[in-house]
Amino acid sequence: MFQSDLLAARRVLVTGGGTGLGEAMARRFAELGASLVLTGRRIDVLETAAKRIRDETGAPVQTIACDIRSADAVEAMVEQAWAQGPLDALINNAAATFIAQTEHLSARAADAILAPTLHGAMYCTLSVGRRWIEASHPGVILGILSTSTITGRAFTVPSAMAKSAHLAMIRSLAVEWGPKGVRLVGIAPGPFPTTGAVGQLRPGGRDDDLSRRNPLGRPGEHIELANLASYLISPQAGYINGEMITIDGGMHLRTSGAEDLLGWSDEQWAALREKRGRT
Repeated sequence: MFQSDLLAARRVLVTGGGTGLGEAMARRFAELGASLVLTGRRIDVLETAAKRIRDETGAPVQTIACDIRSADAVEAMVEQAWAQGPLDALINNAAATFIAQTEHLSARAADAILAPTLHGAMYCTLSVGRRWIEASHPGVILGILSTSTITGRAFTVPSAMAKSAHLAMIRSLAVEWGPKGVRLVGIAPGPFPTTGAVGQLRPGGRDDDLSRRNPLGRPGEHIELANLASYLISPQAGYINGEMITIDGGMHLRTSGAEDLLGWSDEQWAALREKRGRT
């Protein structure tokens, strides 16, 4: 299924492509023949990831620093990417989240999650999709979502809201843009540990016993998500449109992933808020 030329001659833009799952997916796309555009807020992080991918795969990798919370910045980033040739796929991967008691969230804290996770994904989708439609150029948009779109998730309410709205965008545009040659799909990952996610979602004191909580007894491996993403943006998945694929070992069938937090004391929550205020 994963021929070495599966994604040959395709240019793929990955938001949040410099770290974690974004870099893992980008590397796999490159191994399968794609050329890449990586975007994120920090150019040094992007360049480090790009060098690793170039060294390992030989693929062309363009890097563009962009704060996707700004529609103008997104438009400039996409214009710069397009100057080297039209894109063929967009991976809406960039997002933000952290755990908090919802009644303690400020509007600023909520917006810090909604802005990149929802608004950024929409800005990128509109900027790329508009160009494809105007040029009659086929394209694929893949959104990295969450199983909170199925179960909801306590203590990460802005993220659950943003991911659910992102899924609504995918399903709506699959109908609106499908006749124009643009296909939209989503992935809902379960636990795929990354440095960023562990720091924000698994602070000290949380239950990390996945052997008990996950039916398959383990977290996901990055290559498993990267392979699924590669398939979904490839011609082999050309008849999949408007769907979200869950990859979580069946964990959402047992738990939303937040139940352990219901037992936290006021002191634990206060300590977490204090720690976050210092960082």
